[in-house]
Amino acid sequence: MSKALWNPWHGCHKCSPGCLNCYVFYLDEKRGKDAGVVTRSKTGFNLPLKKDRNGNYKIRSGCELATCFTSDFFLNEADSWREEAWDIIRRRQDVRFLICTKRIERFNECIPYDWGDGYPNVYIAVTCENQQKADERIPILLSIKARRKYVFVSPILEYMDIGGYLAAGGIDMVSVGGESYEGARTCNFDWIKRLYDDCERYGVSFDFHQTGSNFIYNGKRYRIKHRDEYSQAKKGMKALKKQKNFD
Repeated sequence: MSKALWNPWHGCHKCSPGCLNCYVFYLDEKRGKDAGVVTRSKTGFNLPLKKDRNGNYKIRSGCELATCFTSDFFLNEADSWREEAWDIIRRRQDVRFLICTKRIERFNECIPYDWGDGYPNVYIAVTCENQQKADERIPILLSIKARRKYVFVSPILEYMDIGGYLAAGGIDMVSVGGESYEGARTCNFDWIKRLYDDCERYGVSFDFHQTGSNFIYNGKRYRIKHRDEYSQAKKGMKALKKQKNFD
């Protein structure tokens, strides 16, 4: 499955411990921008509907679109734009939209009129970087109506016990990642292993998507360049599946 990004709006407000070193704020600051200012995309808002010169959609059928990953889909400032975004999602039933939020408590007041049990092409995820946020957000995720529900433990800041939530059923995947760039906090592979074991126990799909820049493996700390975080995480996944070490 091909993957792409769709950011109908940009900018956010820090609301959680995981936001401390947010990559959006970090990258915007390098570009001389203020990520705290929320703006509607001038050219990318209707990206899923754009066509090439032959009349074909530029975002091909079957693509997974990571939606609003430089903001939050349920941000208050986006209330006046969201219905138009839902209409675009409704019109592209052949594309999977992955919406990840720290504001799951706003979900029910932000869904479209015809949501029902959820759009088949929309997957809803919450991020929870520590135990406190897991205990706040995952119960709400379990209570909402959505066809697929994911938990992003990212950036992981401590070992988290979410086995009880996984045992309850309803969570389709857990994806874990460390923190990137300057000042990145520790991501310990031991935490990853235990979450992986819980997912295996309860039949939940698991993905280790990035090590982060500050990674501990077998008690040794590694400083990993951002461009290598994903490839090292792939090695980590292989190690988890084969139950053997990697370097």
